[in-house]
Amino acid sequence: MSNIDRLEQIQELLQKDNYISIPKISEMFNISLATARRDLDMLAELGKAQRIRGGAMMTGKAPPELPVMMRAQEQSEEKIRIGTAAAALIQEGDSVFIGNGSTALEVARNITNLQNITVVTNSLLVQNVLANSMNINLIIMGGYYRNTEYAVYGHITEYDLTQVHVNKVIIGIRAISIEQGLSNDFEFFPEVSTDRAIIKSGKEVIIVADHTKFNRISTAIVSPINCVNKIITDEKVPSDILENFRKIGIEIIIS
Repeated sequence: MSNIDRLEQIQELLQKDNYISIPKISEMFNISLATARRDLDMLAELGKAQRIRGGAMMTGKAPPELPVMMRAQEQSEEKIRIGTAAAALIQEGDSVFIGNGSTALEVARNITNLQNITVVTNSLLVQNVLANSMNINLIIMGGYYRNTEYAVYGHITEYDLTQVHVNKVIIGIRAISIEQGLSNDFEFFPEVSTDRAIIKSGKEVIIVADHTKFNRISTAIVSPINCVNKIITDEKVPSDILENFRKIGIEIIIS
């Protein structure tokens, strides 16, 4: 196999799994570790990957966002664990904003039996999960309804957010990068503007995101990374990437 063919196959593996290790490349292509390192260095120089210790990660623009109910089928096991871990951070007496999205929805599913908490949300899915929980004070935002997300956004939502302040904000995000912070699709800009207002409404910001969201950049910047207090994710994020977040003071919880 030529070097060019091998690089193309390595890139295909990166696009599929978002991460590949040097030992895996060495084993798959029957090449030395040194040659595997050089291949990844070459991909990094071409802008096709980001080199990290022990391997490389895919980098670049986040793929187009699917409707929320379709996204719920992706990385579903990871999302369930992340949602459970985030719910464990909510204590009696807390007020918490739970955003829209498939991972945030798993948070709501794990707090239905909690006592004496207040939940604020712009998500109709979260609202439906908690609607019959008599022990939860539920505050529902108004706004423009986006049917692919089952959620509301826009200037009405943002005005409503000026009237509340919560202990914790728990939201998902399309893309996370140390350099570019939190970003989302520009296609529906009111969502980006509302996400900014949501982040400002809370004392503590907790991001729930599976491994596919890391080292990605989408088209509209929501917030710099220093607005985040905690990130809850899964074990598939390379340790070097997580260590970079820890170095700037963000607590990482692996579920």
